[in-house]
Amino acid sequence: MRSQATTIEAYLQSLPDDRREAVQAVREVINRNIDNQFAEGMQYGMPAWFVPHSVYPAGYHCDPQQPVPFASVASQKNHVAIYMFCIYCLPGEAEWFAQQWKATGKRLDMGKGCVRFKRLEDVPLDLIGEAVRRATITRFLEHYESVVKPGSRVASSRKGSRKPAAKKPATKTTASKKAADRKAAGKKATSRKPAAKKTGKKAAAKKAARRAPAKKKKK
Repeated sequence: MRSQATTIEAYLQSLPDDRREAVQAVREVINRNIDNQFAEGMQYGMPAWFVPHSVYPAGYHCDPQQPVPFASVASQKNHVAIYMFCIYCLPGEAEWFAQQWKATGKRLDMGKGCVRFKRLEDVPLDLIGEAVRRATITRFLEHYESVVKPGSRVASSRKGSRKPAAKKPATKTTASKKAADRKAAGKKATSRKPAAKKTGKKAAAKKAARRAPAKKKKK
């Protein structure tokens, strides 16, 4: 759920005790391990960490007014979610993260870059810290630019835009055959005469009788 809070403190105060404890625990472990060039604040209605414009002036490619997202945590309707753009963006990190989480024996409910949980004890906080620590700002931005920077070669291929198959140029044989078919179809259409109306024998006889000259009576 997107909050209208403008500060992290206000956001935390709006949560019930159990949710506040979970969000605060995740926040603390990220702050202990994150590269100090990242900034913390509210982004998209939740506590977040991002690359400030002072470090990366171009901003987020989807919305340059926004700084580049790195991670965030939010209390949703039925769970708490940790959005880890840092592991989604870096190659191999999501697979590594999933393997490490499962190795703890804890249940993993994970999307592309989002981890969902209902109880704080279901989260290996040390792993969250390690994942954040591995994504230094230099490594993160280098890969970010290679993948999603507008106009980059990788960005073009990542969009999955497939060029429509080029139409094969018509050969002389094909073109002449099509022209001949159209000409024949035109002749056939113009040669058709409207079908004559069928009349009965009696009607025809009556019609002929009316047209015949009347015979003069003998005196």
